[in-house]
Amino acid sequence: MDPIYVTGHRNPDTDSIVAAMAYTALRNALGDREYEAACLGHVSDETQTVLDRFGFQPPKLITSMHTQIKDLDYDTPAILSRAVTVGRAWDILQQQQFIRSVPVAKEDGTLYGILSRDDVANYNMTQVLSGVLEEVPLFNVLSVLEGKVINEAGENIDTISGEVTIALPQTQENLLFNKRESVVLCGDQPDMIRRALEMNVSCVVLCQAELSAELRRMPTQTCIISTPYDACRAARLIFQSTPIFKMCRTENIIRLHLEDRVDEVKEQVLKYRDAIFPILDGNDHVVGVLTRYHLLKPRRKRVVLVDHNEAAQSVPGLEEAEILEIIDHHRLADIQTNNPIYVRNEPVGSTNTIIAGMFQDRGLMPSAAMAGMMAAAILSDTVMFKSPTCTERDKRMAERMARIANISLDELGKEIFSTSVDSKPARDLLNTDYKEFHIAGHDLAVAQITCVDSPKMLERKEEFLQLMRSRAREKGFSVMMLMITDVLLEGSQIIYVGSDEIIQQAFNATPRDNTVFLPHVMSRKKQIIPMLSALWG
Repeated sequence: MDPIYVTGHRNPDTDSIVAAMAYTALRNALGDREYEAACLGHVSDETQTVLDRFGFQPPKLITSMHTQIKDLDYDTPAILSRAVTVGRAWDILQQQQFIRSVPVAKEDGTLYGILSRDDVANYNMTQVLSGVLEEVPLFNVLSVLEGKVINEAGENIDTISGEVTIALPQTQENLLFNKRESVVLCGDQPDMIRRALEMNVSCVVLCQAELSAELRRMPTQTCIISTPYDACRAARLIFQSTPIFKMCRTENIIRLHLEDRVDEVKEQVLKYRDAIFPILDGNDHVVGVLTRYHLLKPRRKRVVLVDHNEAAQSVPGLEEAEILEIIDHHRLADIQTNNPIYVRNEPVGSTNTIIAGMFQDRGLMPSAAMAGMMAAAILSDTVMFKSPTCTERDKRMAERMARIANISLDELGKEIFSTSVDSKPARDLLNTDYKEFHIAGHDLAVAQITCVDSPKMLERKEEFLQLMRSRAREKGFSVMMLMITDVLLEGSQIIYVGSDEIIQQAFNATPRDNTVFLPHVMSRKKQIIPMLSALWG
């Protein structure tokens, strides 16, 4: 069954990553094994510290929810080798009536061409008119005739070429074979066989007859094959020994890849009249074929959103996915669904507080390691319970998870927030916890760094400003802010790009040189964004 991805927001923080993992663990424990945790971006140093502390690996990274070729119920017909006989290929086409063409692959599994029923029919008609074999492998001929080589000269021949002739009585001299490039089919006709061997024709096919000892010892360069079929049937079958690479189409083939987006290839598929379109994997190996039928009702990816409910913060291509659930503690935003879904949105400081409650509701105790990681996520998102978003419920749930994990919240909090960020590039710091918003016609972005030494981070102000100005121009932001939230000072140093007036009016503070300190402001969600929303109406 296809996975149901549980994912937090872009530029995920610890609460987002752990929430996805915790909810996945809950559903898996209840028997819903298709749930799989995922993340949408780089795991921060803080989050990696938490994962390492409790022995977990980061979730799977996904970059898109767009419907891709790999999400479709495409066909997987037989993929033929280019050396297969046309007879065997036709049998396979007959067995698979739902397809009109099959892919032909090289020895390494990459695409060589496409063989259709029309290709086989055209070949058969052409061979009826020409009656000539051209360098057909001996093994192919033996296969279709169920034959065997019965003379020494035949053991030294690898391919057979020539005009196919059924030997007639010798009185019909004008209808006899008369050149060496001949494939002669005959029965119990010693004189005909002798004549063919004397001429050193390419091949003699002995149909339902025995070869005398005298003729077997006769010096010749001719390959002699014995077959249980009569001459008439052998004449039809021998043309089915041709390898399919001689007749399949190899040019102007539209190749698709498993990772291709359906919306991008749909126009291309509808534009061309090909019956099938071969599908290749990452190594260009053929894995299946696509027809227009598969585009009628594509199967959408399924996703559960945790710690966000805003399209701009979610995975690209979310509009093409099927959202099954939302578990969040932020304001309701702009995500829409086609059907009613389960939504759990509660005014607490951490998504993991909600998910811990869901464990409790279902009578399931998280493992000690998972409980410890959930406690760490609550501490992180509530800034050790100092954020205005923090509730008594967050504190009680973090204490419960700490008891299950047998850890100290104080020691865990110090370990989380003492993670060094001094040596990281400014761009990485800016992107670690970064979110974009649209409020009353204004586009903006707010990044946040939580630390215990904000003055040291302020020494890098010019690095941050240079990056912020560039991004603000590129995306047309009204304002862009970086919150350097200091756990010890219980406030945030704000570095911003934009109008001083916006900062002064929104936060009732006097900025200086693109910087302002906001005491007791520690939450982007509950303080920064509401203040800007109030300013802009």
